[in-house]
Amino acid sequence: MKLNTLLLPVVIIMLTTSCKPEGPKTEEEIIAIAKDIHKRVITLDTHCDINVANFTDSINYTQRLENQVNLPKMNDGGLDVAWFIVYTGQDSLNVEGYANAYDNAISKFNAIHKLVEYIAPNEIELATSSDDVRRINDAGKKIAMIGIENGYPVGLDINNVKKFYDMGGRYMSLAHNGHSQLSDSNTGEGDDVWLHNGLSDFGKLVVAEMNRVGMMIDVSHPSKEAIKQMVELSKAPIIASHSSARALCNHSRNLDDEQLSWIKENGGVVQTVAFRTYLNTEKSEARNKAANAIRNQIADSMGVTYYGRREFRSLDKQIRDSIIENGYLSKIEDIAEAKVATMTDFPADVNVQDFVNHIDYLVEKMGVDHVGISSDFDGGGGIEGWDDASETLNVTIELVRRGYSEAEIEQLWSGNLLRVLDEVQAVAKQLQTQS
Repeated sequence: MKLNTLLLPVVIIMLTTSCKPEGPKTEEEIIAIAKDIHKRVITLDTHCDINVANFTDSINYTQRLENQVNLPKMNDGGLDVAWFIVYTGQDSLNVEGYANAYDNAISKFNAIHKLVEYIAPNEIELATSSDDVRRINDAGKKIAMIGIENGYPVGLDINNVKKFYDMGGRYMSLAHNGHSQLSDSNTGEGDDVWLHNGLSDFGKLVVAEMNRVGMMIDVSHPSKEAIKQMVELSKAPIIASHSSARALCNHSRNLDDEQLSWIKENGGVVQTVAFRTYLNTEKSEARNKAANAIRNQIADSMGVTYYGRREFRSLDKQIRDSIIENGYLSKIEDIAEAKVATMTDFPADVNVQDFVNHIDYLVEKMGVDHVGISSDFDGGGGIEGWDDASETLNVTIELVRRGYSEAEIEQLWSGNLLRVLDEVQAVAKQLQTQS
């Protein structure tokens, strides 16, 4: 029996409709879909600070420490790749300052290598390429990568760029909070005082050397003029390892629309950062003000002084060490956190929804090919819903809720950043061949 040709369009429409998967309708469906996607994609966080005190034989990342990133928490949250950061605070631009900065950087490189080579080689391995990432992931291990925050430890010896690359460094920013010998910092916006009007002459040489060896250039902390010059000079795509959208949160650490266009045209990627004050300053300040009032009350009852993050950093090292040894600041934080949890009228916290608002904006302005994800964990980052590595799934859940496809989520979590790393290393091979 032949099918009536007049009925064919109707049959085709019915078949097409019945085969088309329906989008998630309930929260349970959203979570189930997100869990499946989360297992399949490689999740990569480009900015996790470290403390060398957590890389010893007795205290290390195999343990569920109080810090935000360690192996148990990475396993709980399904975070596959953590970029551990060789961070050096800005200090004097002189021989002594450079020597101290270099020693600090080497100590952090050594700590990371100790973790992957001695403490937990069966659980985590160092990757220096996208091929490494995929190979290690397929082997069922967690992945460590290394980024350098502040080029200050390079000193005035350009050979240190290659040395840091050989130790595993795959991106470096040329400044942090304060102008370095290489580049002006975004902090110059505060007093309109600049050291180089962008990059120094030596900083320009370092950009060329980073291109030559295959190290990604990170623009998260340098000034706008320095970023512009890096984009113009670099022969390879650049990254912002932990920055968000200035249009949504007017902070000098964020990138404005003009800067976003530069990075898009350059082929680079902006790793959206889950840092409260870079996502929603008003919410963050209101909550912190209320929390500080409670912390100070608790400190008064204990007969001690409470210090916020910045206040603590400004203290003499001997005083800081004494406070850390005493441990009372963490006790105050724990008591305050428990009290806040019982309060129904406490100011709302910056959360995953605020974070993904920035992802949405960056995708709208730059396209999904140029956006990624970072936390700045253990360096001040963390938000409600993604306050440590164990909560990483919540980011994927929110992305699914917003309608991102699995392919787009894979790009955001790791695909875009690894693509840039591939392109940077390909440019390096070409430059090395030419030389």
